Amino acid sequence: MDAAHPRVLGYLGRALSLELSAVQQYMTQASLVELWGELEAAERFRQETVEELRHAERLVQRMLQLGVAPAASQLRPVGHAADLVGLLRLDADLEQDLIQHYAEATRFCLLIGDHNNEAFFRTLRDEEQQHGEVLAAWLDSLGNAQSRSLQRATF
Repeated sequence: MDAAHPRVLGYLGRALSLELSAVQQYMTQASLVELWGELEAAERFRQETVEELRHAERLVQRMLQLGVAPAASQLRPVGHAADLVGLLRLDADLEQDLIQHYAEATRFCLLIGDHNNEAFFRTLRDEEQQHGEVLAAWLDSLGNAQSRSLQRATF
């Protein structure tokens, strides 16, 4: 087991909370858009759920390697919107928070010379940036389309 700076452990714990929040959000959105009859969007949200779950798993593995018990401190409530565009905007905000978190963790690890954790956080940051770009492209592809139906199930 490697020793890690307490602040690095804090970054890992916060990252786990953010990733599990993303899992919860995408999973909920998949079910919601399925209710709306948007099966392709539901499948895409399910794929997003799996990607974020894999990130959470990597964080748990990293924490265990460092000898700490994984614990997500607080999950964000799932955001809600009346249409797919609104959901994607919420997701873009969450992805941006993940990117910023990983960027900050990467900078800190560089500052203290922790090259292993710096590389770990940098990889996650890069993956989240790509994920954010995919979401932005999806949102752009929808254009400024209005809600397909005003009577949709919401929560």
